[in-house]
Amino acid sequence: MADQIKGIWKDWRLHVLVFAIVALTEWIGVFSFTVGPGVVLLLPMLYAMLIGLGLFFTPAVKKKQALNAEPLIVLGVTLLIAKIGVIIGPSLPKLIEAGPALLLQEFGNLGTIFIALPIAVMLGLKRESIGMTHSVAREPNVGLIVDKYGFNSPEGRGVMAIYIFGTVFGAVFMGVISGFLATITPIHPLSFAMASGIGSGSMMAAASGSLVAAFPAFSDDIIAFAGASNLLSLSTGLYMSILIGLPLTEKMYTVLTRKKQTNAELGKGA
Repeated sequence: MADQIKGIWKDWRLHVLVFAIVALTEWIGVFSFTVGPGVVLLLPMLYAMLIGLGLFFTPAVKKKQALNAEPLIVLGVTLLIAKIGVIIGPSLPKLIEAGPALLLQEFGNLGTIFIALPIAVMLGLKRESIGMTHSVAREPNVGLIVDKYGFNSPEGRGVMAIYIFGTVFGAVFMGVISGFLATITPIHPLSFAMASGIGSGSMMAAASGSLVAAFPAFSDDIIAFAGASNLLSLSTGLYMSILIGLPLTEKMYTVLTRKKQTNAELGKGA
């Protein structure tokens, strides 16, 4: 481990690339444009992710840099969590005032099952759709699916597909959609802050960053609510998936596929 860390710090190519990307994206700054009554905010973090993804397919980034960058992401998220912890302290009275809204926010994540699963079945996906739609497919949920169905199962392939997609595009999507929805709807920005805590540090950071840019007067509260929500999702999200999310997805999949098959048979009979 010590040799690996020493090798990371000596990887001058990685540090030069990271510094160049950060300098460029900070120089570009925040870019915003209106879509109807809403505002889409593009933050430096989003540019950095897209530029980094693009450079991965060029000779500038080799396999060594890709491997060395992984532990640094963990370090960055650790610093983010530390900052959130400092901000949550003074905001505890407001978090307590939120009461049941914050404690029960995990049930909101189940709502995506009712939207995503019917669409997946309609598109012709089979049991892959169970792994894809039962959650946001972060590490605990991947472990749950692999443990229950196996890595090479249809459900395992489904959850891994969403895990990879979320890793690459999740933060970009959350960063764009949170600011847009918060400015186009009358819902309070702190509600969106709670909604951004889905159990992923990078997605939460992107979403809360857009909210802070759109509502700077609520900056500390947004970070506090997003951090507390994310912590609760990390703590309770797996149990929610085990007890409610996955059984609900299984049941809905059975009902939807049976209905689809019945409609197909009726169509043939006609």
